[in-house]
Amino acid sequence: MVEAAASSSSSIFTNYPLLSALVAFSIAQFIKVFTAWYKERRWDFKQLLGSGGMPSSHSATVTAIATAVGFQEGIGGSLFAIALVLACVVMYDATGVRLHAGRQAEVLNQIVYELPAEHPLAESRPLRELLGHTPLQVVAGGLLGIVTASMGYVITLTISHTI
Repeated sequence: MVEAAASSSSSIFTNYPLLSALVAFSIAQFIKVFTAWYKERRWDFKQLLGSGGMPSSHSATVTAIATAVGFQEGIGGSLFAIALVLACVVMYDATGVRLHAGRQAEVLNQIVYELPAEHPLAESRPLRELLGHTPLQVVAGGLLGIVTASMGYVITLTISHTI
């Protein structure tokens, strides 16, 4: 029983689809710091944990896992189908509902900002505006995920051939 627990706990560190997703997410979040600096000319390290921005870390994560599952399990199986559909839903949602919710938050924040000081809502905390992504941000994240998983696959093949 201890051996089974030890082997299953160590297998998470060799789980190629999971590692691909985590690496793609981390790279996307790291890149956001630089794209935010390029756009605003100031360093914003909150981007390391925040949503929204360029590239979409959600898209990078789900395309990396779908690509890795495709490489590992083949594209004809159920697992790849699930990963692909999940990726499509996440990316569609990022450019649809979440993008428009962020734009509505911008409008609502402006309305609250213009309220007189004596209004009960004048001291409301601002709503988060960076919720969704533009189509370009989603495509960039998707490409990052595919490249990350592909590089991971090459590394995995290289390691398995040297052992």
